[in-house]
Amino acid sequence: MSGIVVLRSIAGISSVNAHGGVNLGLFSCHTFGSRKPHMIGVDVGRKVGKRKDTAENILANRRFVVNVGDEVLLDPLHDSAQEHPPEISEVDVLGLSVLPGTVIYTPRFAAEPISLECRFHSVTPFGDTGAEFFVGEVVMFHIRDGLLQHGKIDTALLRRICRRGGPNYASLRAIGTKRGIRQAHKSIIKPEAA
Repeated sequence: MSGIVVLRSIAGISSVNAHGGVNLGLFSCHTFGSRKPHMIGVDVGRKVGKRKDTAENILANRRFVVNVGDEVLLDPLHDSAQEHPPEISEVDVLGLSVLPGTVIYTPRFAAEPISLECRFHSVTPFGDTGAEFFVGEVVMFHIRDGLLQHGKIDTALLRRICRRGGPNYASLRAIGTKRGIRQAHKSIIKPEAA
């Protein structure tokens, strides 16, 4: 499935653990759930049948931040996927800078181009593996200067990173209209198949 549903945008979700440390979890299965109010959802799987730290922290604190990664942050986001005990803060291990939340107390990452402060809304279990879909209401948007153009995010400037199948990543280089994309890839997409 992860090789079929591509490209999945990368998010680093920050949450606060029971020891007050900032947890960072890497997730590539998230999407928006509602435009009014603004809601975002993320699929959180389990490790050896147990909830991941991010899921436990969200359920305990009912707050989290979705930090949108760009090409510059690929290494620290990838490295955040390494397993650590719940009391260990990935922020400390990776030497990442955080900023305090504006509406919620969960910190966001200073280097991220976009961060969404969220209040927990709901969780829905799916499948036989214990995966759960967490939904949060976005209560504050943090957007790097210059990314918002005429009320919309300029995705070319965002330089978003995405997950392919396995431990492989991609960037969104070819961005444009349907016609522009077809022209850029006309050697790959045959006219009769287009």
